[in-house]
Amino acid sequence: MREHGVLHRILLIYKDALKYLKGQKVNNQINIYYIIYNTASIAHRFIENYHQKLEEQYVFPKFSQNTKYIELINTLLNQHNAAYSLTENILYFSSTKNSCHFENTIPLTRLLSSYINMYEPHSAREDTVVFPAFHELVTTEEFKELGERFEKIEEQKFGKAGFKHIVNEVAKLEKVLGIYNLAQFTPIEIILLPE
Repeated sequence: MREHGVLHRILLIYKDALKYLKGQKVNNQINIYYIIYNTASIAHRFIENYHQKLEEQYVFPKFSQNTKYIELINTLLNQHNAAYSLTENILYFSSTKNSCHFENTIPLTRLLSSYINMYEPHSAREDTVVFPAFHELVTTEEFKELGERFEKIEEQKFGKAGFKHIVNEVAKLEKVLGIYNLAQFTPIEIILLPE
């Protein structure tokens, strides 16, 4: 599910935003609340109201007969609900309607940290346990049909190039923060272990 790539980029933006909220990074040209609000808006539209709904409607029910996965699926569903609530609060505290952003720094820091701390292991568990097991629970034909259905749903919700549009929205926010260039994350110096 390529949607997880968007989620991981949202988490990177949130991590960078946390550095601004904690005073570890400063740039007076950046309105960090605007960045957080727009990122949360994308998370709300694309992750919670689209990606999570696909999982809840089409993926998770396939595990309902297998007791091996019941606890995991219930936890993932609880985390989907938590993500929705966290994003609602992130939108509230980063909104331009809240005139005193300084007072919102502490709740925003907690909310972003909670979102990141939950969704990193959440998506990793889906990628390494749920999705591989899902492939075993459905036939090749079912999997292909679901892929086509997901494409149609995505097009209905976001337009013909909907995924590309969402990725471009994320990229614009990354560019404002200065975290778009992938090469900057490559270590300059790698310490070699002694022989």
